[in-house]
Amino acid sequence: MNASSPPATIDPAEAAHFGRLAADWWDPAGSSAMLHKLNPARLGYLRQRIDAHWGSDPTARRPLAGKRALDIGCGGGLLTEPLARLGAAVTAIDAAPEAIAVAKAHAEGQELKIDYRAAGAEVLAAAGERFDLVTSMEVIEHVADLATFITALAALIAPGGLAVLSTPNRTARSRLALITLGEGLRLIPRGTHDWAKFITPEELGAALGEAGLKIDDISGIAFSPARGLVLSSDTSVDYLASITRAEVA
Repeated sequence: MNASSPPATIDPAEAAHFGRLAADWWDPAGSSAMLHKLNPARLGYLRQRIDAHWGSDPTARRPLAGKRALDIGCGGGLLTEPLARLGAAVTAIDAAPEAIAVAKAHAEGQELKIDYRAAGAEVLAAAGERFDLVTSMEVIEHVADLATFITALAALIAPGGLAVLSTPNRTARSRLALITLGEGLRLIPRGTHDWAKFITPEELGAALGEAGLKIDDISGIAFSPARGLVLSSDTSVDYLASITRAEVA
């Protein structure tokens, strides 16, 4: 890295791990099956926050028309493609080139125009790119340095913009659910999670505050025997956060 390069957010070991899983990203019964189960809850929350932030009609099919969106840590594009269908001009980045290749191929098959890149958030931030909406789902627990990632996130959000993140909470319940059971029973690929890198909502709020951002809303994700993974007030395992710029006094 030369003197002018921004600090890296990408952990090479994490990128390699997810690169090995890329081939069956779109298989709902494959290694990313849990993400397929999680996606409806994530999309439901995202739509709620889009409508609340911009005052859009909840029944509108393209509430992001005319807006730029960035999906950080896009993987094969499970969340990225819905962003494009909601009307946004979408850029999506991932640390694993293998995932980007899968995402590009799938988007072409769906006739969706998405700007996919194998890059870290800091690269786009350093280039001065700005987006109305930034999403990053189940990513911050995998980055090389949280503070560097949050700094890049703050730079990427355009004035008046919105960010939505999701991440596991660092609790005994998350260790049991995601690692002991999830990875132990191979519902999630082994080696996906490092419990020590999970971040609590309080820690996330403090890190965001250092970068001039604030949490506007938090929702948990919980398991319902009748409906599967759903939005919940229980944030003990996994949670979503809606983020905007903090007002300057």
